[in-house]
Amino acid sequence: MQNKNNYNWLKEWVIRSFLLLTFLTWPSVSNAYPIFAQQGYENPREATGRIVCANCHLAKKPVDIEVPQSVLPDTVFEAIVKIPYDMQVKQVLANGKKGGLNVGAVPILPQGFELAPSDRIPTEIKEKIGNLSFQNYSPDKKNIIIVGPVPGKKYSEIVFPILSPDPASNKESNFLKYPIYVGGNRGRGQIYPDGSRSNNTVYNASATGKVIKIFRKEKKGGYEITIEKTSDGRQVVDIVPPGPELIISEGEFLKVDQPLTNNPNVGGFGQGDAEIVLQDPLRIQGLLLFFASVVLAQIFLVLKKKQFEKVQLAEMNF
Repeated sequence: MQNKNNYNWLKEWVIRSFLLLTFLTWPSVSNAYPIFAQQGYENPREATGRIVCANCHLAKKPVDIEVPQSVLPDTVFEAIVKIPYDMQVKQVLANGKKGGLNVGAVPILPQGFELAPSDRIPTEIKEKIGNLSFQNYSPDKKNIIIVGPVPGKKYSEIVFPILSPDPASNKESNFLKYPIYVGGNRGRGQIYPDGSRSNNTVYNASATGKVIKIFRKEKKGGYEITIEKTSDGRQVVDIVPPGPELIISEGEFLKVDQPLTNNPNVGGFGQGDAEIVLQDPLRIQGLLLFFASVVLAQIFLVLKKKQFEKVQLAEMNF
C-alpha cells in the first residue's frame, strides 16, 4: 500500500513538474510576430493603405516583392518577398541579451488568390520554401498570408507559393490587373499593441530634475533611476528594462522627455506593392493566331511580289 502511495505521489510530481516546465519555457504569444496584428486588427491594411505592423515597428526599412507580370488561372506561382538588412547587426532580445534578427512578412493578395495547397506546389518551389510554415491571417481571409518570426540570416528572401483563381469556377474573380501589397519586418517592435514599450526602444525622463540615484538590478537587469523634481522637490522613479544602455549619470540635470538610454533598435518595417495580371488563355490564343496570320500574310505578300516580278521580267524579254 505504501509503495502504491509513493508511486502515485511520484507520478503526480512528474506531471506537475512537466506542466511547470512547459509553462516556463513555452514562447509567449505576446512576443510573437504576427500574432499582435491577428489579435488586434480584423484587416492588417488600413483604409489609408498603411499596414498595421508599422504601429509597433516604428523604424522605416525597405522591402520588395517580385511576382510574375501575368499568370494563368488555377496556376501556382511564386511571390518573393525580400527583406534586406545588415546580417552582422545584433538586436536586443526580450531578456536584454543580444541575438540575431528575426524577420516576418505579410503579403495581401487580391480576392481569390490564396496559399497553394501542398500537393500543388512544384518541387523547385518547395526547395526554395525550405522549412517555412505559412498560415492564413484568419479563416475568412485566405488571400492574406503571414509567416514569421523566422531567422533573418536564413530567410531574408521568403518565397510564397500562390494559387491563382479560376474565373470559370470563382465568379468573384475576373481577368484583370490586380495590386498586391506586402509588409515585411526585421527585428523586434518598439511598442506593444496595448501601448506599452518593449525594451527595444528609447526610454525618456518622466520629469525635469536632478538624477540623485541610479540603481542597477543585478539579478533581473535594468535600472531604477530616481529623479528629484525641480518644481516641488518630490522624487520619481523611472524604470528602464534590461537591454537599452544608459547615457546619463548621477548628479545630472534632466529635462522632461530627455533620453535616458540609447536607441537599441536595429530593425524596422517596410511595405511595398506590385501588380499582376490574371490572364485569359483565350486572349493568348487569339494573340498567337493574330501573330500567325500576320506572318502568313507577310509570306504571301512576298510570294506574290516575287510572282509579279517574274511576270514583269517575262514580258520585258518577250
